[in-house]
Amino acid sequence: MPKLLILSKQAEKYARHIESAGLPQLDGMTFQASEDCEIVFGEPSLIREALPHLPRLKWIQSMWAGVEPLLNPALRRDYLLTNVRGVFGGLMSEFVIGYLLVHERRIFQRLEAQKNRVWDESVTGTLNGKTIGLLGVGSIGAELAITAKFFGMTVHGYTRESESSKHVDKYFHGANLPDFASGLDYLVSVLPNTAETGQIVNADLLNALPSRAYFINIGRGQVVDEPALVEALRQNKIAGAVLDVFEEEPLPTEHPFWTTPNLLMTFHTSAPSFPEDIAKIFIENYLLYIEGKPLKYRVDFEKGY
Repeated sequence: MPKLLILSKQAEKYARHIESAGLPQLDGMTFQASEDCEIVFGEPSLIREALPHLPRLKWIQSMWAGVEPLLNPALRRDYLLTNVRGVFGGLMSEFVIGYLLVHERRIFQRLEAQKNRVWDESVTGTLNGKTIGLLGVGSIGAELAITAKFFGMTVHGYTRESESSKHVDKYFHGANLPDFASGLDYLVSVLPNTAETGQIVNADLLNALPSRAYFINIGRGQVVDEPALVEALRQNKIAGAVLDVFEEEPLPTEHPFWTTPNLLMTFHTSAPSFPEDIAKIFIENYLLYIEGKPLKYRVDFEKGY
């Protein structure tokens, strides 16, 4: 009978959800690493520190979609690793569309006009007919594509090879990145942090975007060449950016992003993890695990997702 280790700042909340499920064959739960723990459910940053103290480890269920802290080749890989998918797409879609509407509907400009008692009748834009480019069309990107189509947008997707979302109007791969960028009104990155995605949003890509384009990053900060983005915004090569993720978090107070024009920062808040949603994924996978069936959302250590 497996013993479960829960590693999270909200460990007690997760434990209550798991207890209420009445999982069979579970030999108790603990919040501290011990030699008899076979299963770990937790935050990758906390799990990494516990790895050396888990000799009987067989399966880790990450509470995050990203599992970068566990991907260092120097760390052990003698266990199954699964992550969370299918719960963040709706939250991130709300976030992205919210900021697209802020931009198109000139919401901040209207607020400034109100503060200054200026009657501002300037014409607003619309998402209808605009083109959004998705860097990455996994589960989150596919959800974004559905939402964008609801608003009448044209959707382009850039992926390694897959073309699984029927809501993407046109796919791009490989060396077609400049072509992918050239006609976009909005570029949204939902890419994970892997060897292939590092600084993929660089000067060449930013220069390929039209000057009207707006960039949003909800994936990983490591995909952005940060000095190149600062330069593009300062020189008005693109219209603006919204960054939810950064190469270093928290962002150092001396970082140029704090004073870069036309840049909004949202401090990794686009898709909060709600224990009741994340626990459901663990419970579903646990039932598969004790039956010896393949687990959902298994991570390939080499690919990083």
